[in-house]
Formats: sequence, structure tokens, C-alpha cells
Amino acid sequence: MIVYNPNARWSKDLKHLFTSFTMTRVVRSSLIFGAFTAFLAFIHPQFIPAESVEGFAGIFTFLGVVLSILMVFRTNAAYDRWWEGRKQWGMLLIQCRSLATYIHTMYDVGDTESRRYYSVGISNFCLAMVEHLRQGTIVEKLIPYSETETIKLKASNHVPNIIAREIFQKLEIDYRLGTIQDMDILNVRPAHHAMMEVLGACERIKATPIPFGHAVLVKMFIAAYGILLPFALVPELGYWSIPAIMIIMFAFLGVEMLGAEIEDPFGLDCNDLPTQTIAEKIRDNVHEILEVNPNYEASKPAALYDKVF
Repeated sequence: MIVYNPNARWSKDLKHLFTSFTMTRVVRSSLIFGAFTAFLAFIHPQFIPAESVEGFAGIFTFLGVVLSILMVFRTNAAYDRWWEGRKQWGMLLIQCRSLATYIHTMYDVGDTESRRYYSVGISNFCLAMVEHLRQGTIVEKLIPYSETETIKLKASNHVPNIIAREIFQKLEIDYRLGTIQDMDILNVRPAHHAMMEVLGACERIKATPIPFGHAVLVKMFIAAYGILLPFALVPELGYWSIPAIMIIMFAFLGVEMLGAEIEDPFGLDCNDLPTQTIAEKIRDNVHEILEVNPNYEASKPAALYDKVF
């Protein structure tokens, strides 16, 4: 995710135009349409008489309105998915802190074994979610477990589910042994269930992209618009149509590509959610709440996200 200061002067942000891979693609695509327009501007006196396209430019006014309506829906749908993902990860942060706080009051200060078990379990649940929502959990990136637990997780198709199951199984065992009381188990169940709800909501976002037909329709409409518009502008504007076409296509392509980028908010694109950073924050908070000394290395700046200061 690109991190920046929204209160800084906007002119300073312009130098970071090429920081985002998506914006680089937008510029390259705009240059292609500009090159096509330049070619038409060079040959139009011989092959595209001005009389043959009189009134043709007015059609593109209406086509532009139709395209704008389609892109508004596309962008709003993509941003809704991005924002819902951010709310779900914010809820995960709250529920993990709540669960850790309940556990802190349920177990004696001297019960370091139980405290460490829960701190590792809650932290790894969030860390496992990060890669689970991408290409699959990488067990080696979690806080180390015992060899037996590691083998069990590697054999699982859904690592976060297994970790959540083990957390609740220990709670139930301790409840039956009398280590924790009735009210304790009643307090932790909602927080544990809320973690599973967040996981399910994020999986729903991941598994249901914007309908393919609508996404393809917008792309085809933009491509056709960019190819045909120069035929209307070149006879009237000549070589001045080159920057005009590039600016118009930069706007259309930028909105469409940014929408496509944030449609899946859990990936590694520049404007996706910083899920790894949030998971590491939860890990640090949980260890602090449970008063457990961390047995992991301090987080380093993630090279997976382009940061703008």
C-alpha cells in the first residue's frame, strides 16, 4: 500500500506518479493511444477528408456520458469491496484485542504457558489470514510452533480454521478442568466467533469478484472509444488532438485500472490493503496485553508495499 501524507501539498505527490505500477500502466497505455492519434494526424489530409467526419464529434459526447455511467458503477463497486475489507480487518483488530484482554483476566499471571499459547495462536490466526487471502498460507511465515503442530498445519487446506479450532479447544479443555469459569467462557465465545466471521467475510470478498461480463464490457467500450475518437478530433484539431486524446484516455484508463486494482483488496498491488502490517500490529498488541515476551524478530519495513512519504 502506498502510504502518504494527505495534508501535504498535492504538487509534491505528482513526483510519485510512477511509484504505483498501475499508474505506470495507465501512462504507457495513454502513450499508445497518443501514438495512434499521431499516426492519424500525419495521414489524415490524404485519407481522412474533414468533410467526411463533420458532426461526427458530437456522437462522442453521448458515448462519453454512457461510458462515464458504466465506469461510475465499476469504480463504486470496486471501492465498496476495498472499504468493506478495511472494515473487516479493523474489526479483526478490535476482536483480537478483546479476546486477549479476556484471556489476560482469566488466567493467573504465573500461567505463562497458557498465555504464550494464546498469544501465539491469536497472532498466527491473523498472520495466516494474510496469505490465505492471497495464494495460500505459508506456515514458515508464522510464529514457530512445535514440529507436530507445524506438520499438522502444513497438511491443512485451511490453516486459519485449524488455528481457530485449536484456540477454542484449549478454552473448552480448561473450562472442563475448572481452570476458567462459566462467565469466562461466555465472554470469550463472542470474540472468538467474531474472528471467524471476519475470516468468512474476507473470503466472500475474495471469492466473488465483480461480474466478468461487466468488467469486460467496460474494457471493450474504453478501447473502442479510444480508437474511434481520434477520427473525430484529428480533422478539427490536427496535431493538437494528440495531447487531447492522451489526457482523455489517461482519465478513463486510470479510473478503470485503479478500480480493477482495488477490486481484490488483499493482494500485493500498490493500493491494496496493508494486511501484513495490520496482522503484525495485532501480533504485537496481543503479546503486550498478555504480558508475554515475544519470541519473534521485530517487524521490518515490508518490501511488498511501495511507500510514499
